[in-house]
Amino acid sequence: MINVTPQIQLKEDELHFQFILASGPGGQNVNKVATAVQLRFDAVHSRSLPEDVRSRLLKLAGNRLTKEGELLITAKRFRTQERNRQDAIERLVALLQKAAEKPKPRRITKPSRAAKQRRLDEKRRRGEQKRARRPVTPLSD
Repeated sequence: MINVTPQIQLKEDELHFQFILASGPGGQNVNKVATAVQLRFDAVHSRSLPEDVRSRLLKLAGNRLTKEGELLITAKRFRTQERNRQDAIERLVALLQKAAEKPKPRRITKPSRAAKQRRLDEKRRRGEQKRARRPVTPLSD
């Protein structure tokens, strides 16, 4: 079990790993050993996620989400499969924790009288500044 929050735990069998060739550090080994990891997590059909967390996750995932609703995370930062696998899991957990945070509801406010006055004063000052830049027209007799 992978603990995301005290209320959300993921089962290991919900995560599917595929090892692929990676560019980057590794010397000659990089062409022979598949060290990069693709983690697939079926976000749409997962029973571990509450509905509100799922909807926020789908918004946060963006283009990491496939048409089938799978979240795809590719990790190739490290030279070993195990470190990349851990990195992919950590990134998934971080994304799920962010999705688990309930957004703070917006309280409707209006600007104070002083803020309105400051805005108008600034507009007036900018207008004066621009007016002063205009070319002076000669007086005709």
